[in-house]
Amino acid sequence: MTDYDVLRVFCGPNGGYGNELGVVREGSVLPGADERQAFAAKAGFSETVFVDDPERGVIDIYTPTLRLPFAGHPCVGTAWLLDVPELVTPAGVVGARQDGEFCWIEARAEWVPPRTLRRYGSAAEVDDLPVPPPGEWVYAWAWEDEPAGRIRARAFPGRGDGIDEDEATGAAALLLTDRLGRALNITQGAGSQILTAPQPGGWTEVGGRVRLER
Repeated sequence: MTDYDVLRVFCGPNGGYGNELGVVREGSVLPGADERQAFAAKAGFSETVFVDDPERGVIDIYTPTLRLPFAGHPCVGTAWLLDVPELVTPAGVVGARQDGEFCWIEARAEWVPPRTLRRYGSAAEVDDLPVPPPGEWVYAWAWEDEPAGRIRARAFPGRGDGIDEDEATGAAALLLTDRLGRALNITQGAGSQILTAPQPGGWTEVGGRVRLER
């Protein structure tokens, strides 16, 4: 079995929750796309990262069924693990920085794969949502405290690959931040926390806590 690390990304204030991420630090052991896809499917995480150059931060990201040019929680987690100033993804170069208990990345909304941002009237409505049928990637959200920028969100990838709900989704949070044009404090899933902030030139920062599981 190929060695890999397991992280939890976008943990809550108490260190719990967060979205699990698999990281294969020695990407050269699985160089082919088919091999990587098969490994990601077997690992079963919402995303698995293969590190092709740890010093330069060159990475390759897979869900259980497809390769992604960019994804938020894999970039935040891998930037924290490698402690690098940037990551090189197929979508572009992602800036990264550590700031106390938070790791931040800087990326662009146009790198995010298609998502449906669906607003609801209250956090309670979001809490009560059933998992929708496969076919559409839905980010359901509502204001908890609009003046304070606090949002309640849930994410439903809709790929039919066994990941019915994503506990924490940095790319969708980035897209929502770009759409709203303001900094956000998002509680997603069972209790994960994602912080975001628009930056000059069309960039957006996304940050959160990362913990090493094993």
